[in-house]
Amino acid sequence: MKAPPCYYVTAKWFSLSPSLYYLGVNRVEQIRPAGERSHTKHLLIYRSGKPNGCATPRGFSGLEISRRLLEEVVNTPPLSHSICVCIYQKIMASALIISNLTQEWLESLRQWHLEYFFIPTTVITVATLLANPVLVSCIFLSQALRQETRYLLVANTLTADILYLILNMATIICNAVRVPIPWLVCELVTAITVTTYCCAILTVTLMVVDTYAAVRWPLRYHDVLPPARTHRILVGVWMLAALYPFTLLIMMEMEKGNPHEVAFCLALISLGFFQVNNLEGVHIYFFVAALICALLIFVCYIKLYMVTRTHGIWHSRFSRARVTLLAHGVLLLLYFAPGFVFTLELFLFQEKAISQDVRVWISTVNMSVFMLLPRAFAPYLYGLRYREISKTLMQLLHQHQRLGQTTVS
Repeated sequence: MKAPPCYYVTAKWFSLSPSLYYLGVNRVEQIRPAGERSHTKHLLIYRSGKPNGCATPRGFSGLEISRRLLEEVVNTPPLSHSICVCIYQKIMASALIISNLTQEWLESLRQWHLEYFFIPTTVITVATLLANPVLVSCIFLSQALRQETRYLLVANTLTADILYLILNMATIICNAVRVPIPWLVCELVTAITVTTYCCAILTVTLMVVDTYAAVRWPLRYHDVLPPARTHRILVGVWMLAALYPFTLLIMMEMEKGNPHEVAFCLALISLGFFQVNNLEGVHIYFFVAALICALLIFVCYIKLYMVTRTHGIWHSRFSRARVTLLAHGVLLLLYFAPGFVFTLELFLFQEKAISQDVRVWISTVNMSVFMLLPRAFAPYLYGLRYREISKTLMQLLHQHQRLGQTTVS
């Protein structure tokens, strides 16, 4: 059997997990017999932490990816090392590393029995999906409410939360029952999920800005923000929220070598793998965007307090203004904190010092609990604190009861 061609490589090692490494290669010189000319290749080479090479992932039997990727390498690879390797196409290496990543993730989930987080996820999702559509219907069925900018912003936030919860629940169910998911579908779900989360963050930021504008310029407020302009602003918010995730989706699809199916679909793996191989700093974009929104909210609240401090609404310890500010502050914290945790997860995705189990724990708790808490509290906070929404809801319930009594009689 003819031996595979060998190459001299000087490259850097990086770690995606304690047992999974990849080798970034810029120049590869093939060893040739005397008199033959060597040539240079540009590609990526991947290696599993197992000494005897990688197991063949599902869907690639018959291809030569089961051969050892490295012929000679020390157990703890240094940052720079000349080695003799067997070269594989990048299309095979990318599929291999994604398959190994998802398999290791599943093994950590089973080891720690993290499937039980499915229970609080289901409870929170069902409770929220029972309340959100009711409040959105109240806003759009009432002509007075759908003419107000603040209620349109509330409806947009609740709509984004509904879409996020549906996609998140569908992904968790597919992962729990081990349904193989096409990679393109996983990427698309990731892009839409990130879009809905970013849209909710942008909308709650606009809600604070809207409150400040209504208090600061009460006479010109309705002229500056009529309903038609608010609708255009909300369309712009959705487009802005979708711009970056779908740009990443297009760039990921242009990359060759993605697997046909994955056993576990997770936004962290999709974005983290793309960040490692193609575009560093994905986490920086999310962090900076969230930081700008948080600073804008903080500035608006400070200015709002400066404008209203002489009006006497802050004097009482349990005044409506104080309680409302506290409630909205807690809700905003619950919206922003999981986003910052997710950016931290992306940043730590390739850190060798962080164990795989720690990554799995942080991601599971953040996705199954923390990201759902603001969506669980939002409908009840808005329904109780906004008198017009609660009043409209009671009117609709009374009308439904009267209609039911008329039908029975």
